Amino acid sequence: GFLEDGILVQDISRMWRHYLRSWAFPWDVAAVLPTELLCLLPGVPGVLGVPAARANRCLRVPRLFEAFDQCETRTGRPNAFRVAKLMMYLVLGIHWHSCLYFALSAWLGLGTDPWVCPAFACPLRRYLHSFYFSTLVLAMVGDTPAPQREEEFLFTIAGFLLAVLGFATITGSISAVIANLSAANAAFYPDAGPVQRYLRARGTGGRLAGRVLRWHQHLRMQRKLPAERMVLQHLPQGLRAEVAASVHLPALRRVGLFRDWGHEVLRQLVLRLRPQVFGPGEFVCRRGDVGREMYFIREGRLAVVAEDGITQLAVLGAGLYFGEISLINIKGNTAGNRRTANIVSIGYSDLFCLGKEDLAEVLAEFPQAHAAMEAKGRELLLGMGRLDTGAEAAAVAAEAKAEQRLRGLEVALEGLQTQAARLLAQLEASTLRMALRIQHLEGQV
Repeated sequence: GFLEDGILVQDISRMWRHYLRSWAFPWDVAAVLPTELLCLLPGVPGVLGVPAARANRCLRVPRLFEAFDQCETRTGRPNAFRVAKLMMYLVLGIHWHSCLYFALSAWLGLGTDPWVCPAFACPLRRYLHSFYFSTLVLAMVGDTPAPQREEEFLFTIAGFLLAVLGFATITGSISAVIANLSAANAAFYPDAGPVQRYLRARGTGGRLAGRVLRWHQHLRMQRKLPAERMVLQHLPQGLRAEVAASVHLPALRRVGLFRDWGHEVLRQLVLRLRPQVFGPGEFVCRRGDVGREMYFIREGRLAVVAEDGITQLAVLGAGLYFGEISLINIKGNTAGNRRTANIVSIGYSDLFCLGKEDLAEVLAEFPQAHAAMEAKGRELLLGMGRLDTGAEAAAVAAEAKAEQRLRGLEVALEGLQTQAARLLAQLEASTLRMALRIQHLEGQV
């Protein structure tokens, strides 16, 4: 196919019309012409034993490089493809060098001295000897027969120079592949080195540094990506929502709170989730802390512990959530926006974190979801005995009274606006009558 306005066109009729008008068509035709038939004619020259009429096959080289570039940009493992391409270039370079060595040996005479190719009867043995000799020369291993003639000296020197250039190219390519791998890992996973160096500089390494290292190792082994927002930040809003929904929406639907929520609510919600990974024994939240986030358990187990931090009161598993009470302003909540429990991670736990501002934005757009979440939180507070029904009723009454006063003020404001408009109209009419009277008096004078 071909690209038109960035879209791949695969219609057959449009493809061949586009191909006939492209620069590649005459090159491809010239490359496939059966020019080797000219070799049947007497007197056709040859170059080192190869018919010169087949030189048009070299016109395939630009198409080969184009195919390599397209494969490299479309493959899922570009670094492995670059290494494979580099190895192919290496083998192909040795093959070409061995062909030139055999051609030079045939011109000088096979077996005439120790440097040239021996006059083996088997063609495969000749090729293997030539390939082995070129490998030794281009790898600069040595252990090759000493040149005897000027042509042999020049060929060996040219081979050594090519070997130096080839080693530099290979080293640079391998370094680029390693750098790309490191950059790719750094884009997805944080580096534990700066934190460990900071702890050593402050003299607080040891056990804490080991926990940091094990946390980073867990991220890499389990392919956890805490920096998802940085990875997706350059995508447009719609495509970013599609990517985030395809990755996290199945896990989000397992949360009991969201089973009855609409798809649009979850799409808005999934864009604001931040993945977080907690290690063994790490507190997610402590009782009495100010709550600024709520959490959804994607994987792992968490324990609700007593004040001693050891006694387990309950165990939370995948699909559950906590922390929403401190984010929603439930009337009659005696805890306010403070945490009501100590929650610690038993093993490595993969959670979704949702901030208070982000939750408020989503719930403001979808009132039904806000009502459902408030009902869940009220039910939980009743079970915990932290809901003051009297204060709730007083708050509801005060809100209703404030709403009634607000409606009264709106009615009064509408009345004042109507009176102001009437007075403005009377003023304009009086001004017009005054102007007409003055004009009439001026005419009489």
